[in-house]
Amino acid sequence: MADVPLVLAPQSPADHAAIDRLDERTFGPGRFARSAYRLREGVPADYRLSCVAHVGTLLVGANRMTPILCGSSPALLLGPLSVEPAFRSGGIGEALVLKSLEAAKAAGHRLVLLVGDMAYYGRMGFRPVPLGRLSFIGPVDPERLLYCELVDGGFDGVSGRVMRAH
Repeated sequence: MADVPLVLAPQSPADHAAIDRLDERTFGPGRFARSAYRLREGVPADYRLSCVAHVGTLLVGANRMTPILCGSSPALLLGPLSVEPAFRSGGIGEALVLKSLEAAKAAGHRLVLLVGDMAYYGRMGFRPVPLGRLSFIGPVDPERLLYCELVDGGFDGVSGRVMRAH
């Protein structure tokens, strides 16, 4: 059988049900109690910056970019990043993140935050938020709060409480 290429695209409303099922398989029902999920509640993602990955007609990965505020500074929250278990370790997650970062930069955004593993996200340009610089909506391991500047100086002067964008 010939290899079916991976296709990355912006999310559309038609993807939402499949993404919800993928997130359920990936993170389980406890995902809604996580601080990052609570921060996204009631704030629509920017689907021009959020991506899906398809192999043929099968959705195999997705991520979301949601507008937030860091103090008074606008930013984006990346996540959740979900990849179908059978397709993990194939670079799909990294491709989704890089595609979203590229789209966000092209749209004029300056900063992206996420809660995740530095060992994974560091190779995509993320760095740990300096201790005490930002406070999150709920409990978050400070070593897992990461940022990525989309422009030089995008994190300069950013501090305070991370909140939902209005």
